[in-house]
Parts: sequence; C-alpha cells; structure tokens
Amino acid sequence: MVAKRIIPCLDVKDGRTVKGVNFVDLRDVGDAVELGQFYAKGGADELVYLDISATREGRNTFTRLVERISDGINIPFTVGGGISSLDDASRLLDAGADKISINSAAIANPSLIDSIAARYGSQFVVVAIDARQMEDGIWRATTHGGSRPSDKELFSWAREAQERGAGEILFTSMNHDGTRQGYPCDTFAQLADTITIPIIASGGAGSVEDIAEVLTVGRADAALAASIFHFGEITVAQLKKELRERNIDVRL
Repeated sequence: MVAKRIIPCLDVKDGRTVKGVNFVDLRDVGDAVELGQFYAKGGADELVYLDISATREGRNTFTRLVERISDGINIPFTVGGGISSLDDASRLLDAGADKISINSAAIANPSLIDSIAARYGSQFVVVAIDARQMEDGIWRATTHGGSRPSDKELFSWAREAQERGAGEILFTSMNHDGTRQGYPCDTFAQLADTITIPIIASGGAGSVEDIAEVLTVGRADAALAASIFHFGEITVAQLKKELRERNIDVRL
C-alpha cells in the first residue's frame, strides 16, 4: 500500500507567500523558498506553489522563483497558476518544477493535457478540478476561482483528463472550500471509483479528523492544506503523528 501524502500549498504573489480568502485581503506569510524549506524539514511529502500574480512581470518573477525553489528544496514540488500553453508549462518545468497543475486552461483547451503529457510524461501533469455541486445535484467543474460553471461534469471530466494523460487529479469542492467543516467524502470515494490515477483532496480541512476522513472514507491519496499550516495551528509532523495513531499510513 502506498503511503498517503501531506502537501502544504503556498499561494505566491511577486515572490512572497500570501494567504487570504478568495485571493483578497492577502496577508504576507513569508519567503516562498524559506517556507518551503521549513515544510520540507518538517516532514511534508510534496509542496504545491500557486502563482496568483496577475501580470506578465509577476509571471516572470515566479519563473525565477521556481529556479530558487528547485535549488533550495529537496522534495517534489508542483507549480500552477496562469499556465495556459505548452510553452508556459515548459518554462516552469525547465526551471526545475517537478509537476505542473492546470485548471481553467485545460477546460478551455483539453488537448493541452495531451500536449504536455506527450512531451514530458503523465507524471508531470496534475489536472486541478474546482467543482461545485449544483441545485440539481450535478457536480460541475468551474473556472475563474469557482465563479463560472463550465459544461464539464466532475466525474466524466476527471476520466477524460486521465485518458488524455493526466497523472493526478487535484479536486477541490467549491461548496466546502474555506468552510473548514470537512470534505464531501462520498464524492471523493465516487471519484476514486471513477479513475485509477491518484487523487489529491483540497479545500475544507479544519481538523485532523477532516483530513483523516478524506484519506480513509474518501480514499484520497493525498491531502493538500494551507491555512492550518501557515498560521501554526498544527505542524506537518504533528498531523502525521496523529494520522499514524489512527492507523493511516504516512511517511514519518
């Protein structure tokens, strides 16, 4: 059995790690490389860096940052945000990222998944799906930070992404994101029945119990979190210790 992974997520703007709600009221929580090193030493299995810069200048700053991260961190890291072409992905992978994450661009142009996977391999491609359960019960993939529903249904889109070459799915329930009241574990379990590639759970973590539940009942392969780590509510090492006490296999 493969150990479950714990993945801190760092939102980056102009080279600094920030945290807010829906990208507003941003608070600076530290240097992106130093914070990544802190998490790596603390037992994180991987890291995710999301570029939330809005300008081309910000994108260039992020590329230089990826080079620094690659030089300074000894665990795998994924980068995402603003990747809309093969050239964008190439720039960041060539700078040293281990994987790239694509979301809205993949919905707009699904063949982007094929292109990146064909050039670099599926293990480099994470497709992020921000889905919202609509009033009719259908889980609809969204774009623009969850504000715009697309024509993609969660389970069929995840299956298509896998067939096109995605190596992992990063699923965030927009109904639960930011609530800190747990994950829709039945939906995660259904997703695990739909695809065979690993699933990363994101959004909704408010406690160790929430993360334990999505890794067991929800059958997610990894849990991604931000606020609970950035603001010192729990360390990665403490979280892993408590998960082990619940008989969940994590690397210590």
